[in-house]
Amino acid sequence: MIKVFIADDHPIVLDGLKTAINSFEGKSVVGVASNGEDALRQLDFLKPDILLTDISMPEMNGIDLTREAARRFPLIKVIIMSMHENDAYINNAIQAGAAGYLLKDAEKKEISEAIDLIMEGGKYYSKTVSQILMNGIYNSKNQEGNRKSNQGGLSNRETEVLRLIASGLSNKEIGVKLFLSTRTVDAHRYNIMQKLEAKNTAEMIKAGIKLKLLEF
Repeated sequence: MIKVFIADDHPIVLDGLKTAINSFEGKSVVGVASNGEDALRQLDFLKPDILLTDISMPEMNGIDLTREAARRFPLIKVIIMSMHENDAYINNAIQAGAAGYLLKDAEKKEISEAIDLIMEGGKYYSKTVSQILMNGIYNSKNQEGNRKSNQGGLSNRETEVLRLIASGLSNKEIGVKLFLSTRTVDAHRYNIMQKLEAKNTAEMIKAGIKLKLLEF
């Protein structure tokens, strides 16, 4: 029996998913939560095989929940099920450790198939999500040459963080925007300063302008 835990702050969606999954052969919902913090507490003792989670939830969003679940419970496979279908959300989910990404308009059969495939060690992305990922890879390859020439040794994520720092956002605000912990943003800031040989934020921004990573 595959044990599934569901995290979603919409009661109607939660009830619908629970009913659907309990109707699947060999699958059972062992717990539910309406926010990430509660989900983490329950995962600790329920130990499900699959965590099916939304992204937008109070207290702790689904990306942070995925990241924490992957760190604390590596045997639990995470599937994101969300209405968000842009590359930022999808890439953040995958980087956080999600094994699958489904859209909320997925049919029951697709949900069941995704669970089965992921339990066998595979990855599952809905057709729309797969297309978005492929488009992102294609665009990245086309832009790779330009990035290498002017990025100053920064990764794409570090460049993104630098631009948000320059826009005046705090580390906490950047973390919320990029679905990263404040500690991770701190690490990115430190790495940026080291690579740009900057002693403070002002020098970091000045170096970014010089490298044409920032425009003012």
